[in-house]
Amino acid sequence: MEAVHPVAMRWPAVIQALEKLTKPDKGMGCNAPANAQIVHSGAACNVKEDNISERIYTIKEGDTLVLQCIVKGHPRPQVRWTKTAGSASDKFQETSIYNETLRIEGIQRVQGGRYYCKADNGVGGGCIKSIRVDAQYLDTPVLTVHQTISDVRGSYYQEKTVFLRCTVNSNPPARFIWKRGNTPIEQSKDNGVDIYEPLYTQGETKVLKLKNLRPKDFANYTCQVSVRNVCNIEDKSVTFRLTNATSPPALRLSVNETLVVDPGRDVTLTCEVTAGFPPPTVTWSRYPGSLPLSAQVRGGSLMLRAVTPGDAGFYNCTAVNNVGNPARRNVNLIVRTMTNLTFQITPDSNKDSETIQMGRDLKLSCHVDATPQDKVNYTWYKNGAPVYNSESLILLRSDPDMAPGTSSLEIVDMKFRDLATYSCVAYFPGSRVPELRVDVNISQNSVTPPVLAPPAGGNMVSVREGGSTELVCLVVDGKPRPPVLWSRTDKEMLMPSGKAMVETRDGHLRLTNVTREMMGFYRCQTAPYNGLNIKRREAQVQLVVQYAPILDPVFQDMRSRNYQIVTLSCVVLRVNPSRLTSVRWFRNGELILMPPIDLKETLELKFKLDPTNNGSYECQVSNVAGTSTCKFNVSARPYNAEFYYDTPNPIRILKGNNYSYNLQWTQKDPEATDHIMGYWINVRKNKQNILSKQINLKGVEPVKGVLMSHVVSDLRIPLAYEVRLAPITTYSTGDYISRIIQYSEPYTYPRPSDHVCGFEDERICGFSQDRSDVFDWTRQNHLTQNPKRSANTGPEMDRSGTKEGYYMYIEASRPRIPGDKARLLSPLFNVTSVRGPKGSGRVPYCVSFYYHMKGKSIGTLNVLLRVRSIASVDSVAWTRSGHQGSEWKKAFFDISPGGPFQIVFEGIRGPSFEGDIAIDDVSITKGKCKQESSVASTVLIGESLMLHPLPLTSWLTFALCCFLIYR
Repeated sequence: MEAVHPVAMRWPAVIQALEKLTKPDKGMGCNAPANAQIVHSGAACNVKEDNISERIYTIKEGDTLVLQCIVKGHPRPQVRWTKTAGSASDKFQETSIYNETLRIEGIQRVQGGRYYCKADNGVGGGCIKSIRVDAQYLDTPVLTVHQTISDVRGSYYQEKTVFLRCTVNSNPPARFIWKRGNTPIEQSKDNGVDIYEPLYTQGETKVLKLKNLRPKDFANYTCQVSVRNVCNIEDKSVTFRLTNATSPPALRLSVNETLVVDPGRDVTLTCEVTAGFPPPTVTWSRYPGSLPLSAQVRGGSLMLRAVTPGDAGFYNCTAVNNVGNPARRNVNLIVRTMTNLTFQITPDSNKDSETIQMGRDLKLSCHVDATPQDKVNYTWYKNGAPVYNSESLILLRSDPDMAPGTSSLEIVDMKFRDLATYSCVAYFPGSRVPELRVDVNISQNSVTPPVLAPPAGGNMVSVREGGSTELVCLVVDGKPRPPVLWSRTDKEMLMPSGKAMVETRDGHLRLTNVTREMMGFYRCQTAPYNGLNIKRREAQVQLVVQYAPILDPVFQDMRSRNYQIVTLSCVVLRVNPSRLTSVRWFRNGELILMPPIDLKETLELKFKLDPTNNGSYECQVSNVAGTSTCKFNVSARPYNAEFYYDTPNPIRILKGNNYSYNLQWTQKDPEATDHIMGYWINVRKNKQNILSKQINLKGVEPVKGVLMSHVVSDLRIPLAYEVRLAPITTYSTGDYISRIIQYSEPYTYPRPSDHVCGFEDERICGFSQDRSDVFDWTRQNHLTQNPKRSANTGPEMDRSGTKEGYYMYIEASRPRIPGDKARLLSPLFNVTSVRGPKGSGRVPYCVSFYYHMKGKSIGTLNVLLRVRSIASVDSVAWTRSGHQGSEWKKAFFDISPGGPFQIVFEGIRGPSFEGDIAIDDVSITKGKCKQESSVASTVLIGESLMLHPLPLTSWLTFALCCFLIYR
């Protein structure tokens, strides 16, 4: 396979392939694998093939990429687009694209790479085709200046060397030009400069080194970069003025590198520029994320209004003047917060105690989630009075046995005097953040270990799918009562909320919209905080989700011959609870009375099909959770036909303006139903039937995968038609399938064919606009003409005289001016042989077309022959100027190109707006033109023989002159 231009389709090869498909070989058609080509739409900058014959599509960054995958094969293949970048797989728009057309608006450089079109129809091997997309761009260059000063001869004097570094990102590689003022710098003509490429740099870089700076070196320096106008990308440049005051930037920060503030305060951060010329530009940024929406930047100052915890982060100010390295300063802004104050009561762990006992040790711990954690102060109170360190009470500012930032109060050898209410207060010294407080009552009756258990009958909870329920674990005893934590017993499974663990204050876990994936065991356990810090109490609760039976098939279309046994099978895949309560069969909504059914996994209904029992069948299967249904559509109607979409383009009828279409199709499973006798075919235009008849197969039965065909004739160019087709059996007619057929001109690449291009297709037979001209040719017909267009100029209809027919023309109205040119390029024709038969000179080709040049200000229509070699050479092959009448006229001439060639239609605007020129029905055929009623003159242009038609009167005049001279 070969990726081709949209104007590039191998027309003879398609015809040969279709001839093979229509032969009676039953192995073809159905068993033929998918085939694919990639073509591009729109205007490519360049399309070429590299050393390994891979097609490369070049496009400018920001343009629209359109790739089409032209597929062949039957059944019609499914198309999938994927992409790789280099050797690594690249995510392509999150998922693969399942479409024959891939369109990317505003393509970016990172979207370049190799795109794959994968086609598969389940028959034989799939097909894959690739095309490399090269996105081209040129960024504005960045120019930075670096200076070095070195001592010479013991500091008698100093030498200053300046490096001007110019860096740019581009594709293809850019060319650099250095200028001092407006004069290009040439290294060979100035010993004081050195131009080189440094190693290990990102992007493309050129360095201009000014050695031992001289007075004339203080000037404006311009770095100009160019990709030589590829894809119409213009050159870009940057200029820097070097003076004796040029110096790198320096900054001073108004605050410390770490700034802690209360929420709600206004904060101003200032970066003062202390050095640098040219004056540096100061910018602010934040990590992570962007600057807050409330942030205001004024010069080097950043103001944050009423800061919140969400405004915290690292703020960076950067000063840049492209001299030396940028100057940077960072501020870590921390906003104070305190949340979630918790406590723990730890009995004497050395004695493995879980209760408070006199004469034993006891520890009370207090923790708050705070920012910054290390700035939190804790104060302990006993019955409202502050607690100080003593022999029996020990305060720990940061308890090493607890989470960081935890304060503890240890009671040693507990006495009755130690039974009291203890309070822990957390606060930030000198801050307006409110303090948090928790009270813990320590007495013989207030602290007891918890007992955790589900309520009676709560070890298993049943719920129907989609409903709501609660899982309950109660703290039956224990003071203080701790929260209950829920998790799945399977550690790899998350809770329905997506978290690994969920806290509940009352032990009730509420679940809504329950699904079968939630079914399983859940663990409940006491939390180690806000209660006794002892071994956790645990229990389990099982969630059982009831759901209706899951059946297969959900729907099945069953076709069979009449008077054959039909078996309908409904399979139970999964169900909970597993016991089925009922199974009932229905025909067309009515219950089928039958003996009791064995409630097993596969449920069957058997009957003999006849014309009276066609219809809809249902199997309803129920359990206590609900009812599910298997549905079947049973009939003896034949399956649909399947159109074959790779039919060649229409065959144009020379008489009149008609065309015919070779409609092709296959029959799906023809042996599944009764004998197919023929097909009904309807052809419609504008929703009105213009043809309705029966196609008689004359006793030949359709074979699976073998193409059938019927020629639909007398279709009008360029109209489209709807064609409907339905199979016919002895007892019934199948469903109609529909498709649109339309006149589409075959492509003329890589070899010219004898087809006439009437520009009826939007792809205009592969012609393209020349990017180097001033304006473009326009495609239109009578229906799309501007009703306010200039009178007395241009054609009313195309060459065939139909309102729907299209032609190409140049619009001479504003903004066009005299002399503006529009060029229309034909596809590139690859000449396979240079010499004609028996070495009789170069192979001739005939170029034929119709032209329309009506108007008093008509300019010039030139037809150029462009031969591709080392450089493209254009030569005028045909020309006309001025008003040529109100009718379409035919022109034809011979060419003998010496290599691959294109035909160029060049329209030149005349002196005013009444100068529209049009062309239609262009053909380029191999061999010399057939002489018509006019005699052709012979003109030698270069090495090509050109023929120009001359009126017969001109030849008569010439002959008469010769006769008189001879006499």
